Amino acid sequence: MSEVFTVGSRESALAVVQSNLVLDFLRENNPGRDFRLLTMKTTGDIILDRRLDQIGGKGLFVKELDIALRDGRSDLSVHSSKDLPMEIPEDLPLLCFSKREDPRDVLILPKDCSDLDLSKPIGTSSKRRILQLQKLYPEAHFESVRGNLQTRLRKLDEGQYCALILAAAGVKRMGLEERISRYYDVEEVIPSAGQGILALQGRAGTDYSCLSGYGDENARRCILAERAFVRRLDGGCTSPIAAHAMAEGDSLRLLGFFYDEEQSLSISKTITAQAATPEACEALGVALAELVLQEVRK
Repeated sequence: MSEVFTVGSRESALAVVQSNLVLDFLRENNPGRDFRLLTMKTTGDIILDRRLDQIGGKGLFVKELDIALRDGRSDLSVHSSKDLPMEIPEDLPLLCFSKREDPRDVLILPKDCSDLDLSKPIGTSSKRRILQLQKLYPEAHFESVRGNLQTRLRKLDEGQYCALILAAAGVKRMGLEERISRYYDVEEVIPSAGQGILALQGRAGTDYSCLSGYGDENARRCILAERAFVRRLDGGCTSPIAAHAMAEGDSLRLLGFFYDEEQSLSISKTITAQAATPEACEALGVALAELVLQEVRK
């Protein structure tokens, strides 16, 4: 192993906070080793005037981090799991996953505001969220909002939106929990696959014994099922697909949402089964996807 171990991160404040959580673990459990942070701006952070599905999807949030891993400028990348593309390069494997933070979506109102004023748009760039929230707020209209968390909150407080829909995990990790006006139950608004879980990605052939004890097994089981569901439906990170798994002993309960654009059809399904092994977790995700496809083909 190299003398200096470098953790790569997007340069946004939230990404740095999340990467520092991993660095804290590494330093505490590997005294004497030199762990450093390398931040960079990704293509997804630079292009802010268009929706992600218009510029290539959320894989744009990992492109530069992948390059840094391959050329040796970094030894480990820390990602929000929901930002990962569905296909992972063999030479850059996912090593482990953090314990899941609050997976729910939340409503954020402007400062000093207690009511949802639907004369203004709700800010979200996610088709997944819009399609599910339209059932709760049929009179609402939605507009895309890009940028880091602070930028989005500034636009909200300036009056450009009546509310934002964000992931609770990021808001809490930034210490802004007091801004949350409402939590949406996971059955009410099914989260994005991997929401609330950090994914650690490395370089094949590298020794990662320094991470021993970090990974959460239940998070791994859940994310394997969630990503298998999305992958079977041929969906990327910007597709109107959602999946959320909950571990119940050796069983997993998996919620899935899919929107078929050709038929303008929203489908929500749930499945529960024994899923203690990686293979069983992925099989559960595929099984739920097959139930959805049966509905699509009717």
